Amino acid sequence: MNSADLGRRVGVPSTALFTDQYELTMVQAALKAGTAERRSVFEAFTRRLPEGRRYGVVAGIGRVLDAVENFHFDDEMLTFLRERSIVDGPTLDWLADHRFSGDIWGYPEGEVYFPGSPVLRVEGSFAECVLLETVILSILNHDSAIAAAASRMSAAAGGRGLIEMGARRTHELSAVASARAAYVGGFDTTSDLAAGFRYNIPTVGTSAHAFTLLHDTERDAFRAQVDSLGRGTTLLVDTYDVAEAVRAAVEIAGPELGAVRIDSGDLLLVAHRVRQQLDELGATGTKIVVTSDLDEYAIASLAAAPVDAYGVGTQLVTGSGQPTCSMVYKLVARADSADPAAPLRPVAKKSLGPKSSMGGRKWAARRLDGNGVAEAEVVGTGPVPAELAGRQLLAELVRGGEVVAREPLDAARERHIAARAGLPMSAVQLSRGEPVIPTEYV
Repeated sequence: MNSADLGRRVGVPSTALFTDQYELTMVQAALKAGTAERRSVFEAFTRRLPEGRRYGVVAGIGRVLDAVENFHFDDEMLTFLRERSIVDGPTLDWLADHRFSGDIWGYPEGEVYFPGSPVLRVEGSFAECVLLETVILSILNHDSAIAAAASRMSAAAGGRGLIEMGARRTHELSAVASARAAYVGGFDTTSDLAAGFRYNIPTVGTSAHAFTLLHDTERDAFRAQVDSLGRGTTLLVDTYDVAEAVRAAVEIAGPELGAVRIDSGDLLLVAHRVRQQLDELGATGTKIVVTSDLDEYAIASLAAAPVDAYGVGTQLVTGSGQPTCSMVYKLVARADSADPAAPLRPVAKKSLGPKSSMGGRKWAARRLDGNGVAEAEVVGTGPVPAELAGRQLLAELVRGGEVVAREPLDAARERHIAARAGLPMSAVQLSRGEPVIPTEYV
């Protein structure tokens, strides 16, 4: 594997304070009680999918690995904790020497998941595992929500191009994470240069309406863009009159014009008219790109339109109405000591409401029907049935504190395409429904 395939390793500041205060106060109390080093197992999972969603998409695993590697307390952080009296002296001493030394298993990035799927399993001492709760959940909940929206849009696009262009609609750091998650979920390119720089995602972009308005005429703007970027560029044609703009675009760039972009109006109607006009002008190879507050439903409604690519912003980076996956991170098993040989005891919160969970260190496998299509997500705590041994989903990610499973982002993207294709066909329906396969506990 070429190291460039993994993206550019940009310096990441410590992630240790990307956490809630009670993680540290629990460590303090556990250190004092002598229970902090008890061997423990935590799992990240969701009790339900967002309303109407039929599957979830695992995204952010690579970012979780970065966060775990960079989870350490430097002198400035320790001073902050001391000055605020957030934890006591012995806890500060423990934090100063802290590095995660446990093991992490999880669903590989790009895989699909369902309610109860143990998406991530973190094993080590109680103290080192509980410290990771907030940062792990913040990454998985955000990135998986974006990837799920991207997957739905990708399915609706039916193989047509998808451009992520939501950087201006979210926090600047979330924009980079969103572009990464969207790429995992099936998008082809991003407009965000930071995402391209960091993760090797292909980047695209040409001009906005401001560039047309800058010039004395639309023709002057088109000529300037073609002179600079070449005939294969994409010209924005809806600043004034679309038909006149298309005519001018082809006259200036010739039939080699790469694409035109439509950003307003009745996209279905305008796309048909523009396609007819381009063909009549001899620009039969010129593509049509549409933008303008698209989501998966709008993309699906344009299936019959002569559109070659969709640019999506706001709805994508906000999860298309579902900005989180409601994943939780729960202690599911613990030993009575730090001894690796000490038996693990299943533990779980007792609840009569929807917050119940199942204790025990879990495995997961996907059972297929006779046609090789997924029919159930099987989750268990005992021996893995022989018929499911080859269908287990969790992969080793961290061993003894060392990351062992980094991979190119394209691998996660390809995995998602394969995982989605292995689900029942109803998985990609946009109508509301339950998870496309049930979760069975054994």
